[in-house]
Amino acid sequence: MLDEALLAVIVCPETKQDLEPAGPDLVGKINSLIEKGELLSRSKQKITEPIDGGLVRKGDRKYLYPVRDDIPVLLVDESIPLEGIQ
Repeated sequence: MLDEALLAVIVCPETKQDLEPAGPDLVGKINSLIEKGELLSRSKQKITEPIDGGLVRKGDRKYLYPVRDDIPVLLVDESIPLEGIQ
């Protein structure tokens, strides 16, 4: 679980929108797609490693930034497009 103080200061690296934790249902859907080999990152790379959680852009909810080992991966190319997943 990410620290509340950290969540208060980190933002989307692309748009500077606030981020919020993804719910367990969304994380479960994403991990299911990863397990099936059906999920691509924003840079069109196949995602093979499951996520522990995620941070979603509050304003438009278009992308999720994965969280692995309690560390947010705030790289635009590694974000996960959410179109059709939510």
